[in-house]
Amino acid sequence: MTTVTGMTRAALRDRRAQLWRLAGWSAAEVLPAALSGLLTAHAVDSGFLAGRPGVGLAWLALLGLAVLVGAAGTHRSYALLGEVVEPFRDDLLRRVVRGAVAGAAGGRADDAAVARLTHQVELVRDTYAGLLMVVRGFLFAFGAAVLGLLSLAAPVALVVAVPVLAGLGLFAVALPVMVARQREYVLSDERLGRAVVTAVTGHRDVTASGARDRVTDWVGASVDAQARVERRLATMAATRGLTLALGGWLPVPALLLATPWLVRQELGPGAVLGALVYVTRGVQPALHSLVQGVAAGGLRFAVTLDRLLKAAASSDGTTDRPGPPPAPSASPGAAVACGSASCGSAGGDAAACPGAGTTVGRGSAGSLPPPPASRAGSALSLRAVTFRYGPHADPVLDHLDLEVPAGDHLVIVGASGIGKSTLAGLVAGVLHPQSGTVHVGGSPVAGATPRQLADRRVLIPQEAYVFTGTLRENIDYLVPGLPDDAMDRAAARLGLTGLLARLGGYDALLRPADLSAGERQQLALLRAWLSPAALVILDEATCHLDPATEARLEGAFAARPGTLVVIAHRVSSALRARRVLLLDGRAALLDTHQGLLARSPAYGALVGYGDQGTTPPEAVTTNPTRGRSAPLPSGSAPRSSP
Repeated sequence: MTTVTGMTRAALRDRRAQLWRLAGWSAAEVLPAALSGLLTAHAVDSGFLAGRPGVGLAWLALLGLAVLVGAAGTHRSYALLGEVVEPFRDDLLRRVVRGAVAGAAGGRADDAAVARLTHQVELVRDTYAGLLMVVRGFLFAFGAAVLGLLSLAAPVALVVAVPVLAGLGLFAVALPVMVARQREYVLSDERLGRAVVTAVTGHRDVTASGARDRVTDWVGASVDAQARVERRLATMAATRGLTLALGGWLPVPALLLATPWLVRQELGPGAVLGALVYVTRGVQPALHSLVQGVAAGGLRFAVTLDRLLKAAASSDGTTDRPGPPPAPSASPGAAVACGSASCGSAGGDAAACPGAGTTVGRGSAGSLPPPPASRAGSALSLRAVTFRYGPHADPVLDHLDLEVPAGDHLVIVGASGIGKSTLAGLVAGVLHPQSGTVHVGGSPVAGATPRQLADRRVLIPQEAYVFTGTLRENIDYLVPGLPDDAMDRAAARLGLTGLLARLGGYDALLRPADLSAGERQQLALLRAWLSPAALVILDEATCHLDPATEARLEGAFAARPGTLVVIAHRVSSALRARRVLLLDGRAALLDTHQGLLARSPAYGALVGYGDQGTTPPEAVTTNPTRGRSAPLPSGSAPRSSP
């Protein structure tokens, strides 16, 4: 695993040329500090005390010129700092994102990853820049002051060096304790973030079960723990103050007390005054910057970067894979047991879903063949899938079974909040079930890499993703390098040729804010059409389009080779489907449109209101008895999502 020291050294080694230029301009920046005491001594001894004020002013004028050179050095130093810091930040961000994505793809989603990406990476970037400036400033400013003191007289340098080295020694001894305190702070910040995410995720269940005070106390305990850590961290400020007093302020009275001895060493008043200038304008500010910078930014840098690297390595590591799915029962009706959404039983007879109170069969005419009993030839297979948002929340999907054969056209309908998008996320591998297995194309979703998932399925959510770039980049980034004629044929099949021409062609620059929501959806659908994935999942992907355009696009995708799963925005999508899956809060019913009309009053209510684009009041799941009602019978299907 990469360590803090290893990554920092590698980053500095890779930017060696920029660091040499930064060192050159830093030398120019400290030129006034290097000459200030020496020029002051000459101005006093050779000018003002000798009765020649013009000579004294001339020496001070040289100091003014040095200040101009130092200003130019400061300007260039800050410009070069960005060339060193920004590549370091980009490399760290790639590591964190890669670790978080690998963890999520492997079923190890981490709530603290949000805090790392949005807060801790930027914290490391800022502290890294500050640390470079602080250490650079101390080395050059302290070095300039020491050279200046030596240019005056070696005894002066000795008087100053003893307390400064004592202060630096005290700081070095206290530094490990400071690191430990800072590490405690970072860990408490992550624990607080996880507690807040857990509480907010399950807020509906918390409110419904009357556990608001208990959860408030639980989150409050994390807040109090972080406050205690912050107070312990603040006590280290006293140590920093002692270090500054010893190394930064003690040299001044030490010089004043040593003045008679220095005069006996044939040092003039100007040399003593110059030594005081070096201490007060060089050594003291440099030491102050070093102690405050390292104690604050340096500790945050080391501890936070260490935490990020360990978290990225942990997320990118291997974990236990889920075991094989349970073998199907050989008894009649096994295919529909435990919340199954299959069309028929293993034996081909209609079967009653245990506890659901509804017969799950082939439909009124028996026109559909039963789906396969195994995953061979199956585009999508869910076995006993249970998913909940948070460890204490009610399940959104409870032991759901579903088989979708290759080449099928399935539409999923149900009330708002019933779990349709949750099901789409599970199929796409964006969400991970607490139990059960999901297979796409015969391969498990759990443990698949993002690249493997992208080759098997493509998901278009309700809010289509379009980025700033050319039209070509937005269309072909799932299959880069497509020839224009392939994109032309796809656009013609979807009826989008006019839209592409209106946007200016494949090389036109797109800005998401310049497109309507419907235009963004159509571009995302064209991208999905060109994808090599055999399974297409449209999660209300046409909600911003008119019904006629929606029908044209869904028809085109139904004719595309592969399997189509549609999360319906309008119930009219069900009329075009080969099969319809209804999630009604009690059971998952799978049949043809006509079969569901005959079997499910809830589906009839949805269809009755579908043409108006509204949901009937009786179809809205408000979940008023969550946390108080008896558990649903075994085999119950989705409840409502939080």
